[in-house]
Amino acid sequence: QECPWQRLRDIRARMPNLMTQMLLRASNGVGYTNYPDNVVQEFVRQAAKTGVDVFRVFDSLNWVENMRVAMDAVIESGKICEGTICYTGDLLDPARSKYDLHYYLKMARELRDAGAHVLGLKDMAGLLKPASASILVRALKEEIGLPVHFHTHDTGGIAGASILAAAEAGVDAVDCAMDAFSGNTSQPCLGSVVEALRHTDRDTGLDIEAIRRISNYWEAVREQYAAFESGLQAPASEVWLHEMPGGQFTNLKAQARSLGLEDRWHEVAQAYAEVNRMFGDIVKVTPSSKVVGDMALMMVAQGLTRAQVEDPAVEVSFPDSVVDMMKGNLGQPPGGWPAALQKKVLKGEAPLTARPGAAMPPVDLEATRADLSRQLEGKHVDDEDLNGYLMYPKVFLDYMGRHRMYGPVRTLPTRTFFYGMEPGEEIAAEIDPGKTLEIRLQAIGETDETGEVKVFFELNGQPRVIRVPNRLVKSQTAARPKADPANEGHLGAPMPGVVASVAVTQGARVNPGDLLLTIEAMKMETGIHADRAGVVKALHVRPGEQIDAKDLMVEIE
Repeated sequence: QECPWQRLRDIRARMPNLMTQMLLRASNGVGYTNYPDNVVQEFVRQAAKTGVDVFRVFDSLNWVENMRVAMDAVIESGKICEGTICYTGDLLDPARSKYDLHYYLKMARELRDAGAHVLGLKDMAGLLKPASASILVRALKEEIGLPVHFHTHDTGGIAGASILAAAEAGVDAVDCAMDAFSGNTSQPCLGSVVEALRHTDRDTGLDIEAIRRISNYWEAVREQYAAFESGLQAPASEVWLHEMPGGQFTNLKAQARSLGLEDRWHEVAQAYAEVNRMFGDIVKVTPSSKVVGDMALMMVAQGLTRAQVEDPAVEVSFPDSVVDMMKGNLGQPPGGWPAALQKKVLKGEAPLTARPGAAMPPVDLEATRADLSRQLEGKHVDDEDLNGYLMYPKVFLDYMGRHRMYGPVRTLPTRTFFYGMEPGEEIAAEIDPGKTLEIRLQAIGETDETGEVKVFFELNGQPRVIRVPNRLVKSQTAARPKADPANEGHLGAPMPGVVASVAVTQGARVNPGDLLLTIEAMKMETGIHADRAGVVKALHVRPGEQIDAKDLMVEIE
């Protein structure tokens, strides 16, 4: 509920002499799909103008062809282009020869020839072991001639050792996290790396006392985000099974929790590994990693095995993200997609093999700006707003709606924003420069039958009373009927979510594979298809309705 462009401007104003860096998913921008070339170019231009100095450009399948438009846009903006290799596999494992040293050196040459100023080595899952790091970094330094920047995650607990091996091999820069935010799915501990290299040829020169002071501050901040922790209590060698990016780990755990699968997490991890092999052992980083996660969750939720998914005779309703990827809309992996699986997913539709953005018509930016202004009831739409909308139309409109209703809630203290105030507590919120609200909560009344509660407070010393929904009280909506697993005509919800669309009507005749409805949950839209021929006897859901797992949605006879 804040403007990312405003946040970037605030950061830039407070650290004018330090470089800012962002991730850019090449033709995926900062979203989960391909955008027309001019949208990517416009976004880069705006990000550079607002305050980004270094763009770490990568592709979720390591397809350099898909990176060129974004790289060219960064170079034309006059900023630093870090062309990035995503590391996967095991460099020293002869059974994973698809991702050997030759593969990485070939891609590095392509990035250098495409104009990269810096070579990024992005180990998003923390898979690069110390011995492999030494070999890979030394080879990149000797053969490519660009500065090498190494990024890794500490999920398996040995990323610090990989950084030290990379330092010994001549790496130019590495990513670490402030001590209080380090370890597990984050980056290795900055203070520890600084100490490990002290009094050596690779001494960082950083002030360890300053690092500790800064870390003490962030240690207190982190406590306010306790509700959002991944729950990972210790390093997990399981990462070399599932190869899940550190940035996805927390999200996927939250998705599993929402589906009631949290206590089956290790099954999800195993399914994630199976899906990766089924897809042909691909690079897994946003958005390709999200597709693998979508499929893994669906398989566990529906009790599907890899053999069943690959069997042409077994009808499977694939998540839309899987269909989109197999169509070629994320690009092409080395060696292409497994032909039999692709054929089953696409149901005979011809896939795209060229760069997706090349076939997409450019967006009319000014017409889009005018349309957005109309949707916002005449509000002036500046370039930052336009780019936010182009990347995330629904998210942007939701944000603007909340902003109109509640104002700049980003000015609230973090704890108040997440958890609310206690009676007797007082806060200050600066809603405009020089305009500060002093808010003191006096008391909270009883919750009425509609779920609303009276709140008594003082605003700048003046007493106020309002009614607000009590989000701690469970709504009294009637429970939906559940699908009977013994009734083959009952179609139950495979996961909690919102009904996005309904494609059939009561009395309609359907055949196996026909789309019945779609469910949207945790950024994933899943089509629900008929598994038998018959007539729709009853529809129990409508578009926009919230459903829980196993709720009865459709009856077919």
